[in-house]
Amino acid sequence: MALRLSPQMTVMQSAAQKAAKRLLRDFSEVEQLQVSVKGPSDFVSQADIRAEQTVREELAKARPGYAFLMEESGTSGPADWTHRWVVDPLDGTTNFLHGVPHWCISIALEQRKPDGGTEISAGVIYNPVNDEMFWAERGVGAFLNERRLRVAARREIKDALFATGIPFAAVSAARRLSFARTLGPEHLVVDRVVD
Repeated sequence: MALRLSPQMTVMQSAAQKAAKRLLRDFSEVEQLQVSVKGPSDFVSQADIRAEQTVREELAKARPGYAFLMEESGTSGPADWTHRWVVDPLDGTTNFLHGVPHWCISIALEQRKPDGGTEISAGVIYNPVNDEMFWAERGVGAFLNERRLRVAARREIKDALFATGIPFAAVSAARRLSFARTLGPEHLVVDRVVD
């Protein structure tokens, strides 16, 4: 039996899948992409920009009053927002630009609470190369496609896997833990550990 997605989750997954179609096309022609340097080992490509545009258009069409916090273009929308999309349209740009098929699209929905604080109420991380849709929604659970994900029963940190996409964090953690790894884009790293 297929899971029934909430309207918010349906919008998020649809936006990620639409952006993925273009990214997969760009990935197969990566040598032709125009690339700019944002900082040391920090690149932005035409693929990032086009994917961000696609995600923004899809989300804005479905939820016109929501604000945005985008990886490439920053913040936009109402200053007094109650809902905000947080988007990294291409996490793992360096891998993408080098033809390494370890990258993803990340979309989260942030909500403002009555006390003024905020919380993430839903998130999608889509790995289009393997057609893996990791998603979670407050009160519903976390899933890989339609398979429910569960937290491991390990109680001691020494028995756990620590994974990061930040190499120096792995070196620091390795001094305290028995098993530390760097795996790639942060969002996919989290998903692999959860899975």
